[in-house]
Amino acid sequence: MSFTILQRSRHGIRSLKVTRSVITTLAVFALALPVITGIAGYQYAKYKGHIADVSQTTVEDWREQLTSQKTALEKAKTTSQKQINALMARVGILQAHVRRLDAAGARIATIAGIDSNEFNFNEAPAIGGPEEIAELKEIASNEVSFLASLDELNGQLLNREQQLSALESLVLDKQIGVERYISGRPIAKGWMSSFYGRRTDPFSGRPAWHAGLDFAGKEGSAVVSTAAGVVTFVGERYGYGLLVEISHGDGFVTRYAHNKEATVKVGEVVSKHQKIALMGNSGRSTGAHVHYEILKDGKQVNPLKYVNRRSKS
Repeated sequence: MSFTILQRSRHGIRSLKVTRSVITTLAVFALALPVITGIAGYQYAKYKGHIADVSQTTVEDWREQLTSQKTALEKAKTTSQKQINALMARVGILQAHVRRLDAAGARIATIAGIDSNEFNFNEAPAIGGPEEIAELKEIASNEVSFLASLDELNGQLLNREQQLSALESLVLDKQIGVERYISGRPIAKGWMSSFYGRRTDPFSGRPAWHAGLDFAGKEGSAVVSTAAGVVTFVGERYGYGLLVEISHGDGFVTRYAHNKEATVKVGEVVSKHQKIALMGNSGRSTGAHVHYEILKDGKQVNPLKYVNRRSKS
């Protein structure tokens, strides 16, 4: 079956023949159009719903991340507060150390017979000079106060160090004289049990560096100073046990370790061969002895040549 469509124009009459196949195609398209439109609408609605689900999931993830970050922030604040508390405690310890230095300095000045007006440890020494000062901007008042405390404490320690250094030089030159010459053994009785240098560690059995000489003897026997000086440290130190440290001026310091008991105090002026401690077994030690070190400008040197040399008359 077919149709013929006639169309009149200025060129004449035209005819258009519509076959059965064309009619079938048009009918199928007309019937399929609603179905295609429905399917397309369903897929679009489904796609939009999927996008909404993804956005909701992302929001939930953000919420979890914010919660996690908030927890981490609170933890960081707690940790920071603990660190600040520890710093404040350390400041308190340093302030106590300043007071002990003041007392030691005053005692040394008294022993040396130096005018108290010349070395007044209750006042900072006069100092000056141009300095660049970095201004602290937009810092909380508590932080400013804390930093100011640290700066003040640092200034106090620097002042006391300068005063004690000058005072030490005066004392050593005025009172001690020739006794500052380091010589002899740090014990009254006993024997040398270990030399300076590389040796087998008595605890690990491995090669290790020994920075001093060991003198063994009877526990409780006298440990003596090998030169006159000022006691700069008395107390426990890791590996050394109970340690006595003496400054002799000109960059020389002697150390006497593993003591049972100290018989001198920080700031005390000691003479050559004076008893400063009792031999013991404290710290990293295998028996009663004194570990003897000599430092020159902060570096350990071999004490043997000082032990063997003669005293100055």
